[in-house]
Amino acid sequence: MTDYDVIGDAAGLAAAAEALHAGRGPVAVDVERASGFRYSQRAYLIQVFRRDAGVYLFDAPSVQDFTALQRAIGDEEWVFHAASQDLPSLRELDLVPPRIFDTELASRLLGHDRFGLGAVVEETLGISLAKAHSAADWSTRPLPQPWLEYAALDVLHLVDVRDVLAHEITDQHKEVIAAQEFDAVRTREPKPQREDPWRRLSGLHAVRGQRNLAVARALWQARDEYAREQDVAPGRLVPDRALVAAVLAEPRSKQELAAVKEFNGRASRSQLDRWWAAIEAGRATTDLPRARVHGDALPPPRAWADRNPEADARLKSARPAVEAHAEELHMPTENLLTPELLRRVAWEPPAEYGAAPIGAALADLGARPWQIEETAQLIADAFVGSVQSADEATEPAS
Repeated sequence: MTDYDVIGDAAGLAAAAEALHAGRGPVAVDVERASGFRYSQRAYLIQVFRRDAGVYLFDAPSVQDFTALQRAIGDEEWVFHAASQDLPSLRELDLVPPRIFDTELASRLLGHDRFGLGAVVEETLGISLAKAHSAADWSTRPLPQPWLEYAALDVLHLVDVRDVLAHEITDQHKEVIAAQEFDAVRTREPKPQREDPWRRLSGLHAVRGQRNLAVARALWQARDEYAREQDVAPGRLVPDRALVAAVLAEPRSKQELAAVKEFNGRASRSQLDRWWAAIEAGRATTDLPRARVHGDALPPPRAWADRNPEADARLKSARPAVEAHAEELHMPTENLLTPELLRRVAWEPPAEYGAAPIGAALADLGARPWQIEETAQLIADAFVGSVQSADEATEPAS
């Protein structure tokens, strides 16, 4: 087993940056966070590999200023596996790649059956990776040596995998597709925060009445504030089911709240005053939340036949055509065109069912040029066919 050192100071970063700058070819990058343990999604360990330079592991909270690393590799292609998971944490540290290669996304576009890092490395290189520490708490200090070896393996073979997949992309004539997909991931803006994030509380559907919803909101907000203060994942402090149980129990006193069977975690007990204050605030507020929120989400497709029969016919006609074309291209349907985009253009199509207006509608929804090129005409033809089928079904028998 190789022993790995973790770089945690400016001098170590400068030396590593110099070695990486002198290396050759693309740079493999990975990030370890502490999801499920910490409140934030910050990077706790950053792994970097480059040929002729080796593997370097950086303690992100200790280093903080990664200017030297960005300067060293900022002109090179960065290789990730599932880049969308790592890029936000890297941007927080001003680590921004000029272009990327995503081995997970490439595997999807090439029609591979499995997309996890271990499966892709094994399929392309014949090397088996142990994934024993994938769910570890990477905020732990010091990090155990077996964890560091696991982290190093996440980048050690990634450039070799990239080369194999790049040849496959060329063989399948998917260079343009891959380039557009990689750049879309690299430049994707963060999702805006939900207007009412507390409504994601698991089990909230069981809560009835605006007043009880106000209590649920107040408890969620109190937990979120405490979790941010402690830098602990909210669900580790008090699980969603415990908050909902406290709402449903409708306790009349702090003692009754303490007696709720499901409300029994350490933070539930030690912070009882905090939770009771939240319940009282929720009961006293005049700002009652709406019982239902009508966002821009579409109805589930199973309801379309009753609510919008024409849209239902369009979707049922277009979906098989898109799925069949995805098979022809040897890629998952959701990579050719996400079901959400197809549903939206079927629900509210342009006035004319031609490839150009359908393509414009898809572009407005965020589809990439290659996706429009591959699907717009298919969808337009399917929509026309759905109208013709409906007309034939309503023609009186001669």
